Amino acid sequence: MAVLAIDQGTSGTKAVVVSDDGDVLAIAENTVRPTYLAAGGVEQDPMDLLHSVLDAGRKAVTQAGVPVSAVSLANQGETVLVWDPETGRPLSPAVVWQDRRSETLCRDKAAARSWVEQRTGLILDPYFSAPKMQWLRRNVSREGVVTTTDTWIVRHLTGEFVTDTATASRSLLTGLDTGGWDRELLELFELAEERLPEIVGNDALVGKTDAFGGSAAVGGLIVDQQAALLAERCLDPGTAKCTFGTGVFLLANTGRRPVRSASQLASCVAWNVRGQTSYCVDGQAYTAASAIRWIQDLGLIASARDLDSTAAEDSGGTYFVPALAGLAAPWWRPDATASFTGMTLSTDRAQLVAAVVEGLAAQTAELVSAVEVDLGGPLTRLRVDGGLTQSRRLMQATADLTQIPIDVYPSSHATALGAAACARLAMNPGLSLADAVTDWTPATTYEPRWSPDRAAEFRHHWASAAHATLPQEKR
Repeated sequence: MAVLAIDQGTSGTKAVVVSDDGDVLAIAENTVRPTYLAAGGVEQDPMDLLHSVLDAGRKAVTQAGVPVSAVSLANQGETVLVWDPETGRPLSPAVVWQDRRSETLCRDKAAARSWVEQRTGLILDPYFSAPKMQWLRRNVSREGVVTTTDTWIVRHLTGEFVTDTATASRSLLTGLDTGGWDRELLELFELAEERLPEIVGNDALVGKTDAFGGSAAVGGLIVDQQAALLAERCLDPGTAKCTFGTGVFLLANTGRRPVRSASQLASCVAWNVRGQTSYCVDGQAYTAASAIRWIQDLGLIASARDLDSTAAEDSGGTYFVPALAGLAAPWWRPDATASFTGMTLSTDRAQLVAAVVEGLAAQTAELVSAVEVDLGGPLTRLRVDGGLTQSRRLMQATADLTQIPIDVYPSSHATALGAAACARLAMNPGLSLADAVTDWTPATTYEPRWSPDRAAEFRHHWASAAHATLPQEKR
């Protein structure tokens, strides 16, 4: 049974045809690029997203030369739009997870912050779906329905109106303990009268499609980061992965019991399969590959491939805080701004690039420390995936600053392979979760080279630089 797994991400859509034993038979990719607007706006053209899904999927199926029995979809998680449920026509741009224009709406709910966090496991922040949905309703359109992009794409594929439990848990509209739409939360975000999609498990079949050739079942829907957590076999509590993509996303499995974070991380559903829910805590840095693209646009590097050859061995006392779209976990400060500090007349281009690399690693180390608080013990290893894992310089810096070994996932398709595992679960009710996920061994392991004292000193100086990015009156 071949599966077409589609990873619809912020920077592109990847379609991968996977055989029943986990072999990749074909890959096709289409680039999509967000539009960055004033006042923190980040948008995408919904039709570009849909066309990228259809085009990449059809190319991959054609290249594979075999029929696919099932189609699965991994989605961006918190990107939303308004659309006509009768025709599927978009009535707004897709407002991307990075968008900060609903910050004021979140501030207006400050009195409910603790209640929201306890109820949902999430932070009251524009990163999540509900504030952006409320912003769209207030500022763009009162017509149609407002949902995450997965629901809209699945409607075009199958005609069904659904979302999965992991995606719903990222909305600020579901109870962490119940997993269902929560009336009081919906009222808080002025969404109580909205038509909302049915929430289904991550091993559910939701319909059929002929969009990629012959008829195929559609199922195994999941958020992109949870898909990668699954693909990297973080199946046991205390195991963790970090994706270095558009941003940095670190997730740790917390088992069958939802954990309310003590360190300002988000707690949500990892997956719901076979009627059982597993949970995770996660932290994010909003910019990673997008920060590399920024220094490329500035002319510091010619392309991301030049990162390692350009970066100096060390930054010469220069520190970079990658708050180009604010600081996410554990600060949750959308008003923070990026900075270079410690520069002198002798600071050169190579040291600036090194500072960017080390800054990304330092922010990842802060996430690791926060995760360890919630797990109640240290991580022993960190599994990593994403395009930036190709940078040996960044991966070594991450090992040095986290002081733990870094195991690089051997495929650049972790998200799609996790979605494929969900599709296999949907198509084969007798298959266990562990058997649905392919075993793997690291392509490379990076061991820490810095001493603990050196790592601690660097992180101390970097944390001071990060604190200085916060507006004075709110520190």
